[in-house]
This record gives sequence, C-alpha cells and structure tokens, in this order.
Amino acid sequence: MRAPDGTSLPLEPERRGGPPWSLAVETGRAARGEYRVEARGAEGTVACLDLSVDGGTVASRPGRWDRATEAFFSAWIEMLFDFPLAESVNFPSLKPVLTDPSRNFLYDYFGAGEDRRIPTDPDCADLPYYLRAYFAWKIGLPMAYRACSRGAASQPPRCGAANVAEGFTRGPVPAGMFTAVVRKVMDTVHSGSARTGLRDSATDFYPVPLKREYLWPGTVYADPYGHVLMIAQWVPQSADRNGMLLAVDAQPDNSISRKRFWEGTFLFADDVRGAGPGFKAFRPLLSASAAVRVPGNAELSHSALIAPYSDEQGELSPEDFYADMGRLINPQRLDPRQAYEAMFEALMEQLETRVASVENGEAYVRKHPGAVIPMPSGSAVFETVGPWEDYSTPSRDMRLIIALNVMSQLPDQVVRYPELFALHGQSPMEVKAQLERLDAERLSEAYIVYRRSDGSPWRLSLAEVFARRKALEVAYNPNDCVEVRWGAGRGTEEYSTCTRHAPADQAARMEQYRVWFREARRPPR
Repeated sequence: MRAPDGTSLPLEPERRGGPPWSLAVETGRAARGEYRVEARGAEGTVACLDLSVDGGTVASRPGRWDRATEAFFSAWIEMLFDFPLAESVNFPSLKPVLTDPSRNFLYDYFGAGEDRRIPTDPDCADLPYYLRAYFAWKIGLPMAYRACSRGAASQPPRCGAANVAEGFTRGPVPAGMFTAVVRKVMDTVHSGSARTGLRDSATDFYPVPLKREYLWPGTVYADPYGHVLMIAQWVPQSADRNGMLLAVDAQPDNSISRKRFWEGTFLFADDVRGAGPGFKAFRPLLSASAAVRVPGNAELSHSALIAPYSDEQGELSPEDFYADMGRLINPQRLDPRQAYEAMFEALMEQLETRVASVENGEAYVRKHPGAVIPMPSGSAVFETVGPWEDYSTPSRDMRLIIALNVMSQLPDQVVRYPELFALHGQSPMEVKAQLERLDAERLSEAYIVYRRSDGSPWRLSLAEVFARRKALEVAYNPNDCVEVRWGAGRGTEEYSTCTRHAPADQAARMEQYRVWFREARRPPR
C-alpha cells in the first residue's frame, strides 16, 4: 500500500479461493489522504485500488451492478461467514455476525453508527434478500424484488412486476430508509420467490449451470419444498480432507446456521410440477443511461455478469444432481472413511441446529404458560405464519429423517457405486464391512444434549436418534413437551418430566400426516 506521503506499507493479506478470488487485509487507523493498494504477482501488479480516507467529501458510489460489484458482494458474503471449519455455526439471529467488524467490513461504513439502528431478523426466505439489500444500502446500488404467489400442486409460483428501489444510489442514506426498504421487502417475499419455474423470466432469481466457475458465494439454493440456502464458501478437496460446499440459512425463528452440502440438507426433486429447485443467482439489474433494466432469460443466456441462464437442473434426476455436485465438490474419488466422517459431521450439525430450534419453542411456551399454538391443516403445516411457523419443525424434521436415511445407506453406496470411491485395493464388500463397524462405533459414542421440561440436561446418543426415526415422524409440534419432540418413550425415565401434550385433534392429524414423513415426501399444496 502506498501512503499519502509516498511511503510504501507492506500488507499481509488473507487469501480466499474462487471464483471470485479475493484478498482481505486489516490495517490500523489510517491518516487522512489518498492511498493506493496494489496486489502484485510474479509478473508485477495485477490489480490496484485507489482509496480516499477522511477527505471531507463523500466517496463516489457505483450506482450499478457490474461484474466487479458482484464479485465484491460475493467476497463480502464469504468473509461474513468464514468461521473455522471445525466450529459449529449457530446464532439466534443475524445480529452477532452483522455487528462484528472483523467479519463485516461494511459495519459502520458511513461512520454514523448506522448499524446500531437496523433490524437483523430475516427468516429463511428473507435472508438472501436482506443481505442483498444491506450490501446495496452500504455500497449505493439499486435493489429489486417482486411479489409472488406460493404456487400450487399444478403450477409453480408466479411473480408480478419488479419493484426497483433506487434510493440507496443517491448517496449515503440513514438507517431509517434502509429499515423501511428491507421491512417492505421482507413483508413481500417468501419461499415461493425462489421456487419460480426455471423458464420463467419474471423472477428475482434465475437458474445457473452446475459448474464451479458459476456457483459463487451469494448464489442461492431453492429446495423444492420451500427452504432457501445461500452459498457461503467452497473448501477444496485435499489429501486428508474431503472438499466442502458450505452454505448459510435462516429459520422461521430467525436463527442463522451454517450447513454443508449433502443430501440431508440440500433437497432436490424432479416431480414438483414445474417449480424450480436448484442453484440460482440474483437476476442482475442493468443500467442503460439513467434507467435500471431487468434482463430476461434469453438475454442472460448469452450475456450475464457472473453466470449464464441455464435450465439444465430441470433435466436432472436427484441421483444425477447429487452425482454432478459430488464431482464438483470432490473432483478426486472419495476415501470411504473420509466420506463417512464428512457425512457424520454434517448430521451432527443438523442435530445441534434442531436442539436450538426445539429449545426456542420451549422458551416461547415458558413465556406463554397454558397457551396452545394453533396447528394448521394439511400441507399448511409446512408453510404458514405466526407461532406455528416460528416454533414447529415439520420441514426441519423431514430433512432430518432424510439425513438419517442417507447416512444409513452409505455402506451400501460403496457396493452400488464403487467407481465413486478410492478403495485402496480392497473389495467393495470389505470396505462396506469396515464402514459398518465404524458406523456402529460412532453412533454409540456420539450424542447431543437437550434440556428436559424441568430444565435438567438429557444426553441422547446418535444410536438412539436413529432408533427413534418413527417417533420423529410426529415430533414437530411445539405444543408437545420437549421429551416427546425428541422421541422419548412413555414410561421411561427420560419421559418422566413431560408435563404437556398437544391437543387430541392435533395428535390425530399428525398421525394422519405421518406418511409424508415416513416417505420423506411433502404433499402438494
């Protein structure tokens, strides 16, 4: 870095893989003046950036999304959620991440304490929009969103005209304007906003090819049943570690967690009647002179800022989709034990997230003693509003049941698809037997801890969780005691502290809906 007085200041950057590739560096308080930051390679300077520090005038704001701005957004998302790989990332809301200046390099960007006066409570569908709006506010960019239907059994969601908010482009604006915009956005969008048909151009997101160079941090994943995740980081495969694709998501109770890609968290289906699951990018906003224009799919097929439009995901079976993603994440064949350990860690992350979700429901009940949360009927148990949406867990429990099923099938996968694994000279059957022994050992050793109704901790082994898959088919109702929600059997010591149950009519409906969970297939709307 060249300082205003002409001296050269060496910097030690933190490098992040790509695309997009980025460097991050933190310095102490800089003196007023003009700076130039240069990135140098073996052949000299490869990039440079001119900065003005406290010059008394507002820095110029780009006012438009271009490839460099999209790359900057992607780098910001990656840094925001770049926690150690061994660390479980679960927060009660977005606030602890967004208000951490070591992660959010846009924190207090205006120097007006603006971040202390904004909401930080996006839920599942809101999270990508919230982060996009926050970035647009700080950098000075337009923001677009649409009102969409939720779709039906016979058709995908459909959206209206784009609402383009351009107020952020007119210079640093106060927190009140950001709050007004983001509240309106979050009141408008929902899970259907990301599940629009793959060929539909009147959408906020468009599908992209399943290629590593196009799946940048900030790309969203819409699963066919309503959940939305956002890519946060790619971890390359190495000799002693499987590759990983990490994503973040929000829950209806506003909690935020980091997830890794696998069948238990990224659901995919090819029988959803035109709804568009899969990876999608924000539809860019293009500026033609002073006007902001939203391009359609045909234009994005030939010219896009980061990824062309492609409906190829709509042609894939679930097996092909997961196989294609597996090859992107781990270009070299998988060591079977490493594959097991990665899946095991992903499952434990999922269980720890459920512990927090169930405890959030218990906290609500403690604040509202005697209250009964109304339970919707039919497919609405998966999508509704109010306390049921916030504290029930049908979608999360269905994902957990799928995850348990996928985990139990891994030893057989080695026999069925030996070409995907590095068998090190052993037969598939020998490796299967080794994995089964490893699985029995890990399931008996691993455990979670939840708090029972009387506040006492209860240790539940992973083997017990697997044995309770049937009980977990009807364990999503927050009107039931926490012991029931973890599948405790009547008459056991674990169950002895249970003090409440869902009303009989709700219990009867849950029995009626049990088949959805047993077959791990959500009903049509």
